[in-house]
Amino acid sequence: MPPENEEKLNRLEEFKKKLWSKESPTKIEHRDTMSPPRELHVPESWGGGADPEAPERFFLKTSFFKKFFFFSLAFFVLAIGYASYMFFVGNNTVSAKNIDIFVQGSTFIGGGEELPLTIEIANRNNSSLEQVDLIVEYAKSSAETQNVERQRQTIGTISAGGKKEVEIKAVIFGEQGSVRPIRIAIEYRVEGSNAIFIREKIYEVTISSTPVDLAFNAPTDASSNQDFSFELKVRQNATEPLSGMLLKLHYPPGFQFGSAVPAPTFGNDVWNLGDLSPGAESKIAVSGKMLDVFPGEEKVFRASVGLSSLTNKDEIEIALNSSEHSVTIEKSSVEARLYINGAYNKQSSVGAGSSVAGEIRYANNLETSLRDVQIRAKLSGSAYGQKGVEVRQGFYNSVENLITWDKNSLRELSEVNPGEQGSVEFSFFPLPLYSSSGLIKDPAIDIEVSVSGISSGTEREELTSRERQSVRIASELGFAARALYYSGPLKNKGPIPPKVGQETTYTILWSLTNTANNVSNATIRTSLPPWSKFLGPIAPENASISYDASTKEIVWNVGEIPRGAGITGADITAAFQVSFTPSLSQVGTAPTLVNDAVLTGHDDFANVNVRVNKASLNTRLGSDPSFPPNGDRVVE
Repeated sequence: MPPENEEKLNRLEEFKKKLWSKESPTKIEHRDTMSPPRELHVPESWGGGADPEAPERFFLKTSFFKKFFFFSLAFFVLAIGYASYMFFVGNNTVSAKNIDIFVQGSTFIGGGEELPLTIEIANRNNSSLEQVDLIVEYAKSSAETQNVERQRQTIGTISAGGKKEVEIKAVIFGEQGSVRPIRIAIEYRVEGSNAIFIREKIYEVTISSTPVDLAFNAPTDASSNQDFSFELKVRQNATEPLSGMLLKLHYPPGFQFGSAVPAPTFGNDVWNLGDLSPGAESKIAVSGKMLDVFPGEEKVFRASVGLSSLTNKDEIEIALNSSEHSVTIEKSSVEARLYINGAYNKQSSVGAGSSVAGEIRYANNLETSLRDVQIRAKLSGSAYGQKGVEVRQGFYNSVENLITWDKNSLRELSEVNPGEQGSVEFSFFPLPLYSSSGLIKDPAIDIEVSVSGISSGTEREELTSRERQSVRIASELGFAARALYYSGPLKNKGPIPPKVGQETTYTILWSLTNTANNVSNATIRTSLPPWSKFLGPIAPENASISYDASTKEIVWNVGEIPRGAGITGADITAAFQVSFTPSLSQVGTAPTLVNDAVLTGHDDFANVNVRVNKASLNTRLGSDPSFPPNGDRVVE
């Protein structure tokens, strides 16, 4: 053996003895987990030995394969379960997506013509559809208020993969070019369920022609407060007569109906055209005014023609056609506005017996001058009186009830330049609401104003602007308040004149009268001074008089005061009793029994609130005929 090998063998034996010797001290060496790697030098004679780290790597590889194996097994089981479910159960579910609705028929139809449709229902599910019903819905006309036409047919059961065909017929109306939707739906059930499922489809049909033509012949622009006229033309296109035809107009806000030829059958917007034979024509001419409109606004007139309802003769049950016409509001060439008591309103209200001031403001809105301008105001109405009219710089013709201003009375009217404005004035007194001839019913004065002139442009033409207003006269309410002792519906007691420390009672009597118009929601309110007391007796007993002790307010809810109350009809009265116990500080005075009273209400015709004030009442009973001259002042 070579010496170097023998030396190596000796060192190995010494290491072995130390390893197995109990006396050999154990050296514990701490190694940091992050210690740097070091190379291991294996003796060359052991080159074919096993790697000491191989067991650990083996067990690591074994754990990974176990996890992968169990994951694969679980995935395989779930896949088998899902496949089994889809095979045994999933194919038996019913989906609405697997139900097809096919419609065969024309997509263009003449209004009022019969439309045949073939509807095919295909069931691509693996289960049957049970208790199948076919529902077809469509509007018979384009009118929004009409009911929907419904057809329902029972189909029964459609087997899996099966088909069913159904034939239907529909009659649809509408204006030419409109698209009318038809809703086609099926209701069905599935095995084992009572729920109702729905599958639907919309089939659209275009109206290619209508049995009735309807057309407007009207201007495309109009001016405020100007006359506006238009014409409607109805023509029957069907090959068979049409019975019970109605035409209905819908006016835009601001249009005031004036007249029509022929006159409307119902109200001012419905015409009964009767029976129309093939090729027959009807024309309707309508006149009115555009009021309370402003430049730039667009107003739309709408018309419908169709078959009348069996229950409501003034309603269209099936609309055969409809049409509309737009009108743009332009600024008037010549402007005329009537102001009453300084205010511009289409309807004014004034008090009875008071003077009414009228002012007509005119303007030239053209780009050229107006020559020979003439302004007229015609007065009429139940409350108009010829003797109460006054005019400034104009002429009043009492025979024609007409006020006229022209260049002869007002030099400025000989020519009005572009953009120039001006005004003329007048005034009048309404007639008394009550006279020997009786009460005036619905008292009002109507004023119709016109401004005309000749345009000095290239085309000379006469231009006119008109305005009409109604001045309603408010009713005259009478309110009398009296304090009584010896007379009246209630019995009083106590000393007269009132004496310090002794109670004296008084009757407060209210009475109401009314002239021309009914007054509603009438109420009288008053209150008591600190020394007066509300006792409670009321006459008549059903009078709605209440007293609030906390505020000392007395309220009489009168309600309605009819026209002619206390004049041509019975008085409206109510009475209540108060008491008063004087103190020494009131000696020589006539103390107040009730404070000021206020009557309020609403004039139903004049559409204004009315108010009447009444002064307070004291112990001076001037309305009691038996009251002594010195019975009002407190004595000791």
